[in-house]
Amino acid sequence: MPVSTPLRGLHHFAYRCRDAEETRHFYEDILGLPLVHMVRAERIPSTGEYSPYVHIFFEMSDGSCIAFFDLGDDTTPIPSPNTPRWAQHLALKVDSVAAVEQAKRELEKAGIEVLGPVDHDGFVSSIYFFDPNGVRLELTTDTASDEDQRRYRLEARPACDAWTQEKIARRAGQPGRAA
Repeated sequence: MPVSTPLRGLHHFAYRCRDAEETRHFYEDILGLPLVHMVRAERIPSTGEYSPYVHIFFEMSDGSCIAFFDLGDDTTPIPSPNTPRWAQHLALKVDSVAAVEQAKRELEKAGIEVLGPVDHDGFVSSIYFFDPNGVRLELTTDTASDEDQRRYRLEARPACDAWTQEKIARRAGQPGRAA
């Protein structure tokens, strides 16, 4: 049973950064997300552990934030060794395909390497690039019709269940798709 407290939206998602100023420049000056809050502390509030840091927050138009921890040691976050770089990413929504294309031009003009636009089977159109910390970002816009969106919702759970059964069959050494 799910928790009874309604989850209203994303407040923030936090990553580690190598340098707060480098990260501020990228998110504020290049992507246009204003720096709206900074916490500076010597101890972690939840654990009491000594670890001097700053925690910086960049706000999106819906009020949610992307946040970063600068631990003061100029260390770049290390990607997960068991996860391909393309798999872990933060997708940010824009208004249209034209906005995706405009962002690509502006990012490239700022010297940022951009992949795409990529049409994901009529679902979304996206571009991909990395921030200075190695975080893969996606700017994306919906391209599916309302009817297709409704169909995707109806098909999502059965498709996930079928994938789970297929994985179980593969691990058991059974070829092909599970029934």
